[in-house]
Amino acid sequence: MILTLLILVPLIAGIFSFIAKDGAKGLALISSLVTLGLAAYISMAANTASLSWTMQWIPRLGAQLSFQADGMSAMLCLLTAIIMPVIFISNWNKEVEKPGAFYGLMLLSQAGITGVFLAYDALLFYFFWELALIPVYFLCSRWGGEKRIPVTFKFFVYTFVGSLMMLSALIYLSLQNTGVSAYSWQNIVRAGASLPAVQQQFLFWLIFIAFAVKMPIFPFHTWQPDTYEQSPTPVTIILSALMVKMGMFGVIRWLMPVLPAGVAFWSNTIIILSVIGIIYASLIAIVQTDLKRLVAYSSIAHMGLMSAAAFAQTNVGLHGLMVQMFNHGINITGMWLIVSMVEQRWGTRDMGKLGGMAITAPKMAIALVIISLANVALPLTNGFIGEFMLFNGLFESASPYHITFMVVAGLGIILGAVYTLNMVQKTAYGNATAMTTGGDITANEYVGLAIVIGLILVLGIYPKPLLDMTAGFANMMIP
Repeated sequence: MILTLLILVPLIAGIFSFIAKDGAKGLALISSLVTLGLAAYISMAANTASLSWTMQWIPRLGAQLSFQADGMSAMLCLLTAIIMPVIFISNWNKEVEKPGAFYGLMLLSQAGITGVFLAYDALLFYFFWELALIPVYFLCSRWGGEKRIPVTFKFFVYTFVGSLMMLSALIYLSLQNTGVSAYSWQNIVRAGASLPAVQQQFLFWLIFIAFAVKMPIFPFHTWQPDTYEQSPTPVTIILSALMVKMGMFGVIRWLMPVLPAGVAFWSNTIIILSVIGIIYASLIAIVQTDLKRLVAYSSIAHMGLMSAAAFAQTNVGLHGLMVQMFNHGINITGMWLIVSMVEQRWGTRDMGKLGGMAITAPKMAIALVIISLANVALPLTNGFIGEFMLFNGLFESASPYHITFMVVAGLGIILGAVYTLNMVQKTAYGNATAMTTGGDITANEYVGLAIVIGLILVLGIYPKPLLDMTAGFANMMIP
């Protein structure tokens, strides 16, 4: 029952937020803190055994309300539960139009994302996949920037088309089963693995494209930079810290076990696309002058490395992937918080007009440096251990091109350091320009950044709790 509470608390709070209006901000924060407590309990319980809960949903279709929290699901639910209060706390002193609708939609998106990570029934997984998308669509189109309407429409079309392709594949797989649990994870895995290799190779793309769009990886990424740029910062954080993990989670949970022959056949192709995306996004990030677009392209590069390691199909790579999903979510949240603070105070994201933050806002500059170093995976930050394991996994891949993949992907580290340190230099140091006025971080922003930086340092120095949480699942998937 506690698994359902993890979804019901933000869902019910989100519905009441529409009524609460001016009290919605407080309701959202209280709800997120309660959910964090539940997620923390589940993550500790999942270290010893998976938690599950099942009941009938649509017997005629063979669909069930089935939830399960293993190491990976618990870790991603915990990430979601940490990010949401950080968003609400960091934006506490910012006013939004129609707060009831804004915070209500934010909480509904949290319920949908959490449901994706817990669903153990294919139809239920699709239901939450769409539930997470719909609130974000309205958040972007209502509270976004000047170009929000065409950008949001493009985002919706990309994701909706991919979702329909995935749904058609899941229906086909369910038709191979009979009984009241045709859509259960176990039966979908059994049906997919029993199909001839040629059918698996075709179904692979129907399912994978939905996940590739969400991550996103090259060449399914074109919606991402514009959407991140036009979305309000809280929504951008949800998109980049949480929703991209839905795509990677889907690959691990609903693609690799279900279509093993298809994955084996196309794995080198996906690794090549992922590695291309790392270099492509990194090179574009280098020439960016807009802070938001630079961070957006850096996210594409990081997800490309995770995707490549996933399809290398090694134990250490998969384990590193799960660790890095958590750490990337923390780090990218910190980057977006800093970008939002810069834009709010100095009215621009153009690095050519910025400089001298270390003079007028030294605490913000220190936070920017720490988060940026974590973003380039400096040792003793949380980004290091996961990224090291990802490269190790690529190197151990059974592909004859594994060394080439690792070397080319490794160029992303160098390029990442180039654009990240260049951004730090132009924003925090250099000649003081537009940033000669403005204030340092406020109390609520200090709390949000303290949580992010605390996790960066603690998990960088002592990553064992995160490694232990996900080790069992990694060993089960790839012994």
